[in-house]
Amino acid sequence: MDKKIDKSQVTKVAKLARLDLTEAEIEEFASQLDAIIGYVERMNELNTEGVEPMAHCLPVSNVFRDDTIKESLGTEKTLANAPEQDGAFFKVPRILED
Repeated sequence: MDKKIDKSQVTKVAKLARLDLTEAEIEEFASQLDAIIGYVERMNELNTEGVEPMAHCLPVSNVFRDDTIKESLGTEKTLANAPEQDGAFFKVPRILED
């Protein structure tokens, strides 16, 4: 059987997610992800003709509340527990490179 996920793909995704994986972890995740894709491919072989698609296995209905206008918290209360703030804004660490 052809491998669908290899170590280079796991390494690429780990880099995008900023994960520092060991070589053993990369090997393990590649094997696990390949097994998952193989299982999904086996499921694609099943005859699903006449089976109605569903979004959830249980009957679910949305319960909506009335959309009413309420007073907002205000800047002072909103920023009360912020670790850092800059005037009326949350201050967060920079994560993107220049």
